[in-house]
Amino acid sequence: MRSTYAVVLAAGKGTRMKSDLPKVLHPVCGKPMVEHITDHLKNLNTNEIVTVVGHKKEMIQEQLGHSVQYAVQEEQLGTAHAVKMSEELLGDKEGTTLIITGDTPLITEKTLDYLLEHHHQTNAAGTILTMLPEDPSGYGRIVRNASGNVKRIVEQKDATEEEKEIQEVNTGIFCFDNQLLFSALQEVDSNNNQSEYYLPDVIEILQKKQHTISASVMENVEEGLGINDRIQLSKAEHIMQQRILETHMKNGVTIVDPKTTFIEADVVIGRDTTIEPRTHLRGQTRIGEHCVIGPDVDLLDYDVKDQMKIHNFSMTNDVCSIPLGS
Repeated sequence: MRSTYAVVLAAGKGTRMKSDLPKVLHPVCGKPMVEHITDHLKNLNTNEIVTVVGHKKEMIQEQLGHSVQYAVQEEQLGTAHAVKMSEELLGDKEGTTLIITGDTPLITEKTLDYLLEHHHQTNAAGTILTMLPEDPSGYGRIVRNASGNVKRIVEQKDATEEEKEIQEVNTGIFCFDNQLLFSALQEVDSNNNQSEYYLPDVIEILQKKQHTISASVMENVEEGLGINDRIQLSKAEHIMQQRILETHMKNGVTIVDPKTTFIEADVVIGRDTTIEPRTHLRGQTRIGEHCVIGPDVDLLDYDVKDQMKIHNFSMTNDVCSIPLGS
């Protein structure tokens, strides 16, 4: 059985957020964006997860605790440099390493699982998760050769005008043969407009050595949304909230007015429960079956037994609930 490792890049300052909080700790539907990533990786039975931290690293370590390992990037010298910080923990391992940025909370387990499967099926040294956004501005472009195989990735700031017309872009999520990855990282230089060590350069290094490079195109472009400012954070919140509501409805929950209902990521709701308008369920709240919750309820970390009705309350512990039919 193949071993799978993961490196989560979470060292950046996120200056465009204009916040005292590290970017990757900003919540999306009640959970820090980086924790959405690490939870997915745990569910995929990843053997080891290494989170690369830097800016305000203590806050990220406190949030994620001992569920992951940590590598420290003291100086922000680019994504290749960040991954290289995990070499002491992963450099001698055999298997596949998945690399993902900590600011892409909309990625799904299904997409990551498919990426890993595609990587193994193609027997590739490196596999890129790509997407086809309507506007590719700001993304690294996927440059293919005449046969359609991946040749390299060129960053927006280093791209020619012709390369900027390429629609297929890099999501920043990769799979690599672990030992080939750390070998190639030794050859990455900072000869570019930003004087940084780019992880995508590993693709060109491996390709020039005649290793197979594959690409898996993401079906749903919204999964590749990286969050760099509060506007993108708001968009991600909206997209994830819609997913959460639809998942509960598919599982047998009635949501009377989705437009005024807010349910955070870790909330559990039993079947045949009705959620009335203006209800906000947060944290680790657990709702049983055949309940009526709302209208005008805000619950945080609260357990509701089966067949209970709660309305017109905003409480965390001592909320007043009454049996249905009373």
